[in-house]
Amino acid sequence: MTLPTPIPHKVGITLALIQLFFTLTWTVYVIFLPQLAAQVGLGKEMVLVILMLDQLIFLLADTAMGVMADKSVRVFGRLGRWVVLVTLVSCVAFLLLPLLAAKGPVAQWLFLAFTVVWSVTSSALRAPPLVLLGKYAALPAIPWLASLSFFGLGVAGALAPYLTVSLRGIDPRWPFALSSLSLALATAGIVWAERTLKQGGQAQAGAAATSHDALAFKPPLAPFLAAMALLGLGFQVHSSLNSAPQYLRFAKPADLEFLLPVFWIGFSLLMLAASRLTARYGGVLVMGVAGCVGAVATWLTTVAGSLNFLMAAQFVAGGAWGILMMSAFTGALVIGRTGREGLVTGTMFSLLALAAFARIALVAAELNKDAQFAPLLPWLPSVAWAAAGLLLLGMAWLLRGSRSLRPA
Repeated sequence: MTLPTPIPHKVGITLALIQLFFTLTWTVYVIFLPQLAAQVGLGKEMVLVILMLDQLIFLLADTAMGVMADKSVRVFGRLGRWVVLVTLVSCVAFLLLPLLAAKGPVAQWLFLAFTVVWSVTSSALRAPPLVLLGKYAALPAIPWLASLSFFGLGVAGALAPYLTVSLRGIDPRWPFALSSLSLALATAGIVWAERTLKQGGQAQAGAAATSHDALAFKPPLAPFLAAMALLGLGFQVHSSLNSAPQYLRFAKPADLEFLLPVFWIGFSLLMLAASRLTARYGGVLVMGVAGCVGAVATWLTTVAGSLNFLMAAQFVAGGAWGILMMSAFTGALVIGRTGREGLVTGTMFSLLALAAFARIALVAAELNKDAQFAPLLPWLPSVAWAAAGLLLLGMAWLLRGSRSLRPA
């Protein structure tokens, strides 16, 4: 009889808090960036340039941080202290941004330099925390722990519209200071999380996974990453470009702070519920199904004839994205296990950054206002998610009889 795998729930909660406060710092940054840029003499058009630069930095830094995380564990046998140190640098840089902006145009280049420092160092909280799960957690426990981690992202996403309204007119020094302090305190818990995972013998439990464990099947990397790129692009267009106009067909602009979180509520709740399916059937199959469901849901948001129907479709679309994120990074940790967890997860985050860059560049080029291109935007998420979902289902079909690859 196979003993149930012990799951360190507190570790998952710790990672959720880190993702929550990390994502909130990004929300605060985006809210106040136009104001800070104006203070140092940068025009409105430069805000999009800075945001694109951030994503380009993430594109490079996420993979680099993932590789450094692999080396840190391999050489020093620990990762948590390195993550805390880099995050403290990130928090200090973030804290200084409004203080530098207050000095006016004379501090313009210094402001931009610290923005770059913050962008580079903040990548330490994207791939490396998940690397801990890949290095030390048992395979059957990874989906639930990953879902707990991304739950923090979902909560932050739900809070973002409310914060956009409630922080309007507030001195930016306070939100920057509070978010920096909260993130620094939460990140300190990663040292405890790493020690708990190692002392719990989770790595040995992972090595004991049985040959029929669906999570032990490693999908081919290239098509897996191609599917993730399509999914990320679909999410960016749906969440940032399509959702608000869809709601405005039935509601007033003032209602958006209550309506936009529906997507993220679905993200958090359905993701948690589906973690058992990922543990049983594997990340690739669950991703394929979720991609197809998400394609239908995003199509329904486009053709919805009432507010209630639109909210239901947004809830399902958000749930599909949550399941995709949780299953994708579960699959990435399996592909990289053992020794390349950071490389693979870092590459995944880099692809998400690339998708965000493409969306911002699209807005900067005003293609979303182009008479020929704009009508295609409502359908792009459905097409991208359907293509990715079918690709993943094809991979799952090819892997159905494959030999299980156990961790070394």
